[in-house]
Amino acid sequence: MSAIDPRTRLLLEAPIVPTVLRMAAPNVLVMLTQASIGLIETYFVGKLGSDALTAMALVFPLVMLMQMCSSGAIGGGIASSIARAIGARRLDDANALVLHALVIALGFSLAFSLALLLGGPWLYRQMGGSGAALHGALIYSNIVFSGAVLVWVFNALAAMIRATGNMLMPAKVTVAGALVLIPLSPLLIFGWGPLPGMGIAGGAVALLLYYLGGTLVFWRYLRSPSSLLKPRLAGARLRWPLFQDILGVGLIGVVSTVATNLSISIATALSGHFGPDAIAGYGTAVRLEYLLVPLSFGFGAPLLAMVGTCIAAGNRERALKAAWVGAAMTFAITETIGLTAAFFPYAWLNLFGTEPAMLEAGAAYLRVVGPLYGFFGLGLVLHFASQGAGRLQWPVIGNLLRLAVAGFGGWLALRWGGELVHVFIAQGVAIMVYGLFIAATVAGGAWFGRLGWPCSTATLLRRLPVT
Repeated sequence: MSAIDPRTRLLLEAPIVPTVLRMAAPNVLVMLTQASIGLIETYFVGKLGSDALTAMALVFPLVMLMQMCSSGAIGGGIASSIARAIGARRLDDANALVLHALVIALGFSLAFSLALLLGGPWLYRQMGGSGAALHGALIYSNIVFSGAVLVWVFNALAAMIRATGNMLMPAKVTVAGALVLIPLSPLLIFGWGPLPGMGIAGGAVALLLYYLGGTLVFWRYLRSPSSLLKPRLAGARLRWPLFQDILGVGLIGVVSTVATNLSISIATALSGHFGPDAIAGYGTAVRLEYLLVPLSFGFGAPLLAMVGTCIAAGNRERALKAAWVGAAMTFAITETIGLTAAFFPYAWLNLFGTEPAMLEAGAAYLRVVGPLYGFFGLGLVLHFASQGAGRLQWPVIGNLLRLAVAGFGGWLALRWGGELVHVFIAQGVAIMVYGLFIAATVAGGAWFGRLGWPCSTATLLRRLPVT
């Protein structure tokens, strides 16, 4: 049996709090930087006018859906499978999972490209797009989703590297890419000297160039002696059980991710009943909520690796304790951000536009939903930890509950003649239900058997099957 890699030993034996913090720090940086890439584009595109800002508000939920599916859902399935293989010291399977993960990423990228290239015009109209805003949305969408393969392969490779406990490498690549994107995006959008401006299309091209560069760097690292994984593609044989190992976690995560983004897309459509400025205001404000996703993933990715590795190695008590440590940290950080946004909404909104109606709608959202952001972070980080445990059923139900409360509540608000703020109240209640439900199911033993409250760690451990 091969010796345990030093990174794997840290996951299994090092003190939980400093280990989570040490692993989360570069991962939070990488995730926030990656989310900031969309904000950078929105900032520069906003200079083109309100129609361009509305166009971005229409497309942004779909771009984030692809980003969250590729990094958090399927990416989580990839990381979970590899982490469990490493924890069980099945290094041959861990290496073989690289090829299977790439095949899955290619398949999903093709599905996204076809769906948005063919169905984009109908979808953006249903979300309230029309006129110049719809035209801009289609330009941006068609370019980004034509290159969906770059996004999917980039995030698949990053997930493989994080599964080994290496959070620093993805952080370096993402930060370096963002530093390149900051001047590249306005250069392509507005032009300079003899280079003509491409408008909103320039932002889409800059985004794809970022993912192309990062993909090449990640692949070079995986082929280097520094990588714990040693992928072999030539002559490798595809095995259905390895596909099942990834998809068993990843597909459930996709359902959860779709529900999250559908909640926001529905809210965008409901906001459209109050005019294009309401769409722009909500779309601008909700970008802060999207920023909480990578922040939570910054803690969730190391938890996923730690939980998966520890459970595979038979140390389930450590896995559960790590999850609650990460959950407490994430709740505190996301709640602080939400309260700050609720008290000072214009500090965020003024970054993207100055139209009074847009600012009013965005401020209303942040004042209502911001104080509940802690529950959003709580649910998300436990979702990622549950990926490591290979038990995602209850987090998915939590996401579906959020979708139901947000959609039905918003519909009732409109049917009963409510204002835009009542649509936002439904969104806030939905987020609180989401976080509390997932926390309650994990506390009740969802990872290890039947639910039952109250349930202490000792009680959970007594329920565990002997393996």
